[in-house]
Amino acid sequence: MTDARKPSVLFVCVHNAGRSQMAAAFLTHLGGDQVEVRSAGSAPADTVNPAVVEAMAEVGIDLSAQTPKILTTEAVHASDVVITMGCGDACPIFPGKRYLDWKLDDPAGQGVDAVRPIRDEIERRIHGLLKEVRPART
Repeated sequence: MTDARKPSVLFVCVHNAGRSQMAAAFLTHLGGDQVEVRSAGSAPADTVNPAVVEAMAEVGIDLSAQTPKILTTEAVHASDVVITMGCGDACPIFPGKRYLDWKLDDPAGQGVDAVRPIRDEIERRIHGLLKEVRPART
């Protein structure tokens, strides 16, 4: 990762319907065009968790048009940082990539009241991640 190009971050969870969607949305929202953002799942769901969509709408981020995506080796290969959220051994490992594992509760099957603290913790972590990956301003 160099300052000459924008860094790329991939968020991965099993269904790509909750945690990884929220993380990608926050990084896109807060990082703007300074960071390339991807998200995927090892076994993607058909739709984004409705409680996640509702919780994100509460903070002004619309996930209603998002769809879960399948994890590909190409997505991992094209990313500088890969952040897993419970995908286990399904995430391919490439040399030279930075891997982080964020242990977060799974919002699957949870109502919006249970999703809010997960959302807030993800936002907190995204603020920290931005400090690490955002290119230096000259």
